[in-house]
Amino acid sequence: MIALPFSANRQPELAGGRVYLRHPSFVDHHEWARLRADSRDFLTRWEPTWPPDDLGRQAYKARVRRYQNDIQEGVGYPFFIFSQSERRLLGGVTLGNVRRGVAQSAQIGYWLGHQHAGRGLMLDALGLIIPFAFDGLRLHRLEAACIPENTRSIRLLEKAGFAREGLLQSYLKINGQWRDHLLFSRIEDGDAG
Repeated sequence: MIALPFSANRQPELAGGRVYLRHPSFVDHHEWARLRADSRDFLTRWEPTWPPDDLGRQAYKARVRRYQNDIQEGVGYPFFIFSQSERRLLGGVTLGNVRRGVAQSAQIGYWLGHQHAGRGLMLDALGLIIPFAFDGLRLHRLEAACIPENTRSIRLLEKAGFAREGLLQSYLKINGQWRDHLLFSRIEDGDAG
């Protein structure tokens, strides 16, 4: 198991270009809740239904504790994305469902605040987390899925070297409805698919 220490400070764990990534901490609650609240209409089209208390302090503390457990167990590596210049929260990216043994794979999930979308910042973040997954965690395969009409996400994944593999029927429940998703993958040696 490879696990980074859980960091409660403001120091970057993965840095490069315009962004740096670090694990979420308890002190991020206010900035995270504000960004998520301001971006609710933008995000809910692509995400599972938010619980009524999702942005509250207690729910956030439980979320960070789950993150800590995932890191300790080596099954998930959540990161918040911050701008290098302004040191403010932009969004998040997670390597989840890390599988070891014969699979050596993980799934990538991500989100950005609405005001930061379309500026290439998530591509910068993926440019940090992909080497972390392959070189740091020694994974072989990364997967990502998105709703077919999410053209921004499709373009992002293709720019990041992911190849489309197929359609997953009723894959995830998004905003209260089971939705089909396109599956994308990237293989360790760069030869996707």
